[in-house]
Amino acid sequence: MIEYPPILNTCDIYSRMDKLSLLQQFVVAVEQGGFAAAAKHLGLSPSTLSKSMARLEQHLNIKLFHRSTRQVSLTEAGSRYLISARNIIEELEQCELQLKQSNEEPKGRVKVSLPVSYGRTYVMPSLHRFIKRYPDIQLDLSFNDSYVDIMEQGIDLCVRSGTLEDRRLVARKLSTIDFLICASPGYIENNGYPLTTAQFTEHPWIRFRYRQTGRLHPVLVPDGDIGQPCDPGRQFIVDDGEALADLCAQGLGLTQVPHFIARNWLNNGRIVPIRPYFRSEKYGVYLIYPKREFLPTKVRVLIDFLVAETEAADESAFHTWAEKLSIYSGKK
Repeated sequence: MIEYPPILNTCDIYSRMDKLSLLQQFVVAVEQGGFAAAAKHLGLSPSTLSKSMARLEQHLNIKLFHRSTRQVSLTEAGSRYLISARNIIEELEQCELQLKQSNEEPKGRVKVSLPVSYGRTYVMPSLHRFIKRYPDIQLDLSFNDSYVDIMEQGIDLCVRSGTLEDRRLVARKLSTIDFLICASPGYIENNGYPLTTAQFTEHPWIRFRYRQTGRLHPVLVPDGDIGQPCDPGRQFIVDDGEALADLCAQGLGLTQVPHFIARNWLNNGRIVPIRPYFRSEKYGVYLIYPKREFLPTKVRVLIDFLVAETEAADESAFHTWAEKLSIYSGKK
């Protein structure tokens, strides 16, 4: 049977914290050559310090000091105890210094979880610049479109698209998401241009299904400042964002894709937008990390870098480049 150490109660914790304080007072008393000088150095009264040393001796059941009216000196046991006390305090100070330095300097491993399409399209192309700037940071990248428990898996930073629900975490919105209804130019030429939303049902659609819930993402048609969900068809169902654009580019039907998946396909002309973008405040691309009082510098500089790269790509929490897109009319 495995034996576990006893769980410390609150009194035990405070007792050990008090003992550390007594050790520090003990060392200062020796270094200052007496209780009066040590008390002045520590901002205590001589009687308070004297009582603390008496309490330490009582706890150890050992006499540490020879006391006289003018001075105090160490006993043999006190001299041995001084060596251990100094080592303990010095080791703790060194540990604290190393922790502070590691938190201030951008170095060490950063474990990052990325969505597959966004990670490959937006994050991967710029990482060489990050590594060149911060050569002492090692990135541990994982690509996953499913929900990831970053607390359980020890992930430092997670990039996620969609909506947020976990209130244990801190989230910074990297960009909004603009959804684009697209087709390939060849498809429009062969099958006609859907002039109205009602005509969507006359065309095959490539739809996205969430792996965890099995739910289809609705087609959201721009209608003023809101989006009207509709279910025009589902001839092709995929659970991968790139597959939406790929099948659309092959001329197999219409689809609606997030702007970050559509970008490269639009740039090479393989798909074109046939409706203005739709944007909802509840959808976004987020940087997510555990709630921490002190965020490690290695994580903070990566967050700052990704924000700067996103802004350089003409995106932010409030807009994307999709606002500037011209809608394809189907006319030559």
